[in-house]
Amino acid sequence: MIRHNFGKVAVLLGGRSAEREISLQSGQAVLDALIRSEVDAYAFDPAEKALEDLLRQGFDRAFIALHGRFGEDGTIQGVLEWMRLPYTGSGVMSSALAMDKWRTKLLWQAVGIQSPRYVILQADSNFEEVSELLGLPLIVKPAREGSTIGLSKVTHKDDLLPAYQLAAQFDALVLAEEFIVGKELTVAILDETPLPIVRIEITGELYDYQAKYVSNDTKYYCPSGLSHELESNIQTQALRAYKVLGCQGWGRVDLILTQTGEFFFLEANTSPGMTDHSLVPMAARTAGISFEDLVMRILDLTHVE
Repeated sequence: MIRHNFGKVAVLLGGRSAEREISLQSGQAVLDALIRSEVDAYAFDPAEKALEDLLRQGFDRAFIALHGRFGEDGTIQGVLEWMRLPYTGSGVMSSALAMDKWRTKLLWQAVGIQSPRYVILQADSNFEEVSELLGLPLIVKPAREGSTIGLSKVTHKDDLLPAYQLAAQFDALVLAEEFIVGKELTVAILDETPLPIVRIEITGELYDYQAKYVSNDTKYYCPSGLSHELESNIQTQALRAYKVLGCQGWGRVDLILTQTGEFFFLEANTSPGMTDHSLVPMAARTAGISFEDLVMRILDLTHVE
């Protein structure tokens, strides 16, 4: 028996981005939770079905569990706006901004939110000058991809060109970014409320795709072990970073905390992972929010701009 008034819910999953496989896992977890909560929910893969079918099949709202391009970058949000179909997460503009790490940095810098120094790379860039300016090691990554796809840690200047070429396979806009040594932290945000911080401890040199989704050696600490004062300060700044981009509903902000107590914001995620390795459900559990309740609260925040 269906006991909720959400109507018929489409869980958008899969899609056409490089993060398709992770999205399928996230979407299935969300779908299962909705069904357990007796919501009339169904999987909907935009890579396999025409988006017009959302209307033809009588869906009343959409839970976006898509990651990366065409799902997290404002594209699907724009289609749903046109359809007047309520959806979860941030709107068109904020989704597009958050997906673009360069423009995210520009906005954060404009309001005094600290982020690592960077240079936009091109095929004819002077890579030696870039390495001297930012120092080594440094990070090279596509500006508009997620899940560290196409990302490299460069420790020698001769490796900068191959790192650029790898990133350029995924995006024409490529960033070289100062490497900040410190603790990897993430702040999940639910309905403009920061959840407990997750501290990430990796065994390798980089929190990359392998460390995020494959390795069982990556350790997560929530509670984070930070002092109450420091955690509260980071949460406040993370919420500010999130709101500057216009984000709403739910999301996640990633940052590095240095030994001197400075923190540098890396990026915002408007459709974070919801797999068994994912950080938002982990933070929610520490806050006393079950996975089912988390999914239901996100669904309850659906909107049309």
